[in-house]
Amino acid sequence: MTGSEKFEPESERVTRQLRDDIIDGVRAPGSKLVERELAAELGVSRLPIRDALKALVTEGLVTPRPRSWAVVREFTPSDLADLEEVRSALETMAFRLAAQRRTRAGLARLRADLDAELSAARAGDAVRARRAAADFHETVISLADNELLNELERTLRSRMRWLLGQHDDLVAIAEEHQALYDAVADRDADRVAELTARHLATSRRVTAARQARREG
Repeated sequence: MTGSEKFEPESERVTRQLRDDIIDGVRAPGSKLVERELAAELGVSRLPIRDALKALVTEGLVTPRPRSWAVVREFTPSDLADLEEVRSALETMAFRLAAQRRTRAGLARLRADLDAELSAARAGDAVRARRAAADFHETVISLADNELLNELERTLRSRMRWLLGQHDDLVAIAEEHQALYDAVADRDADRVAELTARHLATSRRVTAARQARREG
């Protein structure tokens, strides 16, 4: 390890790996997460697995079971409705404030997120496109320049990133983000409000459709 490399505790590395697997859909809702099996799969002892599962329970991505296993959380229609309501409130505020308070540096970060999403979407790279889309939303919240809003986003981040990954039309979502970026760049608060409402409606439709396919 060089001096410029940051040390990452094993439990944090395992947590990140499992979190990414759940958000990216590698580990499907309802999948068993058994300490012994995960330790063998990831080449670690059971202690970092145990710590990782505890962290993911706190983040709302995992449901604990007795003894030494858990399952990937299965979000119910009620859970999804709750998430969508909270997301709607947070993002309606975040996009409006971002349009009012964005800086040149912040706008450059948002442009980078959007470019990454557009590139991945056009290439059909779903995992990379969805991750970049979630990055775009997190950057918008940072541009709002409201510390309490940022605290709320950090608390909900894993569940929101999972929710934001529940779409298949990668290019259409990226194009909606392009329109939102343009409105934020222009400081057009009225246009931002209109586009945010439309974007949230799209999200509700695609999430409901995907959930219906799972249940069918």
